[in-house]
Amino acid sequence: MDHSVHNKLISFIWNIADDCLRDVYVRGKYRDVILPMVVLRRLDTLLEPTKEAVLEEVKFQKEEMQATELDDEPLKAASGYVFYNTSKWTLKSLFNTATNNQQILLANFEEYLLGFSDNVKEIIECFNLKSQIRHMASKQVLLDVVEKFVSPYINLTHESVEDPNGNKMPALTNLGMGYVFEELIRKFNEENNEEAGEHFTPREVIELMTHLVFDPVKDRLPLTMTVYDPACGSGGMLTESQNFIEEKYPNDNRDVYLYGKEINDETYAICKSDMMIKGNNPENIREGSTLSTDEFAGTKFDFMLSNPPYGKSWAGEQKHIKDGSDVIDPRFKVNLKDYWGNEEVVDATPRSSDGQLLFLMEMVSKMKDPAVSPLGTRIASVHNGSSLFTGDAGGGESNIRRYIIENDRLDVIVQLPNNLFYNTGITTYIWVLNNNKPESRQGKVQLIDASLLFRKLRKNLGNKNCEFAPEHIEEITHTYLACAEVERQLNDNQDPIGLASKVFNNADFGYYKVSIERPDRRKAQFTPEAIAPLRFDKALSEVMEHLYQEHGERVYDAGFLKSIDKAILSWCEDNDISLNTKAKSKLLDVKHWLSLQAQHRVATELMAAIGQEEYNDYNQFKELVEAQLKAQKTKLSASEKNAILNAVSWYDDSAAKVVKKVVKLSNDKMTELLERYQCTEADLPDFGYYLLKGNEFITYESSADLRDSESIPLAYPAKGEHSAIHQYFVNEVQPHVDEAWLNLDSVKIGYEISFNKYFYRHKPLRSLEEVATDIIHLEQQAEGLIANILGLKNLSEENTV
Repeated sequence: MDHSVHNKLISFIWNIADDCLRDVYVRGKYRDVILPMVVLRRLDTLLEPTKEAVLEEVKFQKEEMQATELDDEPLKAASGYVFYNTSKWTLKSLFNTATNNQQILLANFEEYLLGFSDNVKEIIECFNLKSQIRHMASKQVLLDVVEKFVSPYINLTHESVEDPNGNKMPALTNLGMGYVFEELIRKFNEENNEEAGEHFTPREVIELMTHLVFDPVKDRLPLTMTVYDPACGSGGMLTESQNFIEEKYPNDNRDVYLYGKEINDETYAICKSDMMIKGNNPENIREGSTLSTDEFAGTKFDFMLSNPPYGKSWAGEQKHIKDGSDVIDPRFKVNLKDYWGNEEVVDATPRSSDGQLLFLMEMVSKMKDPAVSPLGTRIASVHNGSSLFTGDAGGGESNIRRYIIENDRLDVIVQLPNNLFYNTGITTYIWVLNNNKPESRQGKVQLIDASLLFRKLRKNLGNKNCEFAPEHIEEITHTYLACAEVERQLNDNQDPIGLASKVFNNADFGYYKVSIERPDRRKAQFTPEAIAPLRFDKALSEVMEHLYQEHGERVYDAGFLKSIDKAILSWCEDNDISLNTKAKSKLLDVKHWLSLQAQHRVATELMAAIGQEEYNDYNQFKELVEAQLKAQKTKLSASEKNAILNAVSWYDDSAAKVVKKVVKLSNDKMTELLERYQCTEADLPDFGYYLLKGNEFITYESSADLRDSESIPLAYPAKGEHSAIHQYFVNEVQPHVDEAWLNLDSVKIGYEISFNKYFYRHKPLRSLEEVATDIIHLEQQAEGLIANILGLKNLSEENTV
């Protein structure tokens, strides 16, 4: 529709709030009335022409058919829509017959609302409209609001009409009605300092997404197609997709079915009403959390477009997805192979503070198998930068990226300009997925940087200060369809302009994360100071040490601990020590205190027997400790023995290496080990096996403090029998740390995508001479300006002379 008409209509509706609701609602609550009334008036105008036909059908069913319950289908046929109203009222007749008695108007209005079909009643309930009209009636403004919405100077009908002055008011199309809804939402949210774009994606972004999704398969679009949005908001993605298909690729025999889910009551109501207005099935729009409940389980879709919320916590829905650390929702589990080729089911959930990738996995789970549907499924989804790189190898985010890329479903990612959206200025990206790539794109991913391709707005809309022009959308689409590399252009100042495109192999985004170990070297010595902390639980050391210093041996008396439990917890609170239920239980459990006391007693006995000599060889020291324990017939658990040994030993690079074990590698074991590590016997030290004698090899304990990790590209070039990881170790690690070895059991495979890495272009710094010249020039300008301001121009000229 014409923008001037559109803006005039928005302005008229916007002013209703100020004219009628100023003293009745606080400003932030205007939307609670205006938005449902806009929806109601639009539905009302659509039903006005067939009102008599519907009432005739009601009369027929009641009088002729003696029906106790009305039959929906004939009523829908009579109204011409999938909704109807069986009351005698319209909004116009409510106004025309109204008196100054607001209670009579309220009763008639409620009768009018009760006459709607169930699908409209659900919308009314979501808007809480009954409560609003009662409140307006009690404040004597209901009639004023109705009058505004049936004003002859506003046209919310789908037909062109004239106002009382003879001015033509164009019809408000369904698309135009969508603009009205979403512009009002944006304005109200902006007015309330809320997330202005939470339910609103700029139209030019949706247009770009539709081109990216539909243009590559324009000649193969099915006659019956389904489109799904798991975070549909007010339905913009869905309706724009339908409009795009009908306008760009019309076919009278084609049916487009729209599906969506929305958690917010208000936007769900708007979306559902929009579906009804446009003749779509409103039952395909579901209310509730997409993540908590798989509403469309078992249903697959041809196309999916979405702008899911990013940076939004899903902790409240975690109980529906995970049981402890186990994922219980099959949408968020995937099969991947580990480094050794063993297939395993792994977690595909991101961190609880950001659920955007869960929405992507929801869509991935609903892709059609190309073996069943030749077209497969195409997806376009908007994300911020965290989806590209957050999460370590083996973590949920990385597993999601890995699953999508290794299954060759990622087609292209387009980087968008900053400040393109209403509610955020951060960088955003469109991901396009396709599980049936043409041969030319198989095994490849295209990245398009369109962050510099925009035109500025004359006035900011929230955070939005720029937009795509039609030629920008065309250029991005053409670059995508060509699947070609495009070099960034430079202007006269050597600044980058325009877009850039690169095409990568899938493996270019993957990497191995592997631990690099170094031997532990330890010294050891028994001292009273070293063994003193053994009396206390390491996690509770501060409070336990305080209690022991305060009360001495009395802490080993159960009755005493119980008598001071409140004082203990109060002391913890005063000292900002937070204790969970388990920690509190351990702290007040005398058996726990006694077990730690016994551990300290054993250490004291060992110190008395072994002495307080410092040992440079931890291996020798450990043997002495074990021999003494055996001599004393003292039995310790492995954790208790390690606690004592760790308390009296420390790392020192001048000490001897700590031996882990000596292993014998027979022919079969040797062959198996060499095949596993893809190396020769001479390479075994690179994996922590050091020849002792014959077929005996010694291995060493690793130092956790010295442990490092390396990220090695999947595509790193290997040589000879070496794997990529081993070759990287030989080239990049071994020359710098000769004692290091690879821990291949730690290998995890990760995937990340870095636009900065691929598209960053270094701009050389200006020379010192250029900078100095500019400074001098600015100083000269400033001097003349200050002289003019102070009226010292002549003096300045004299000084210059």
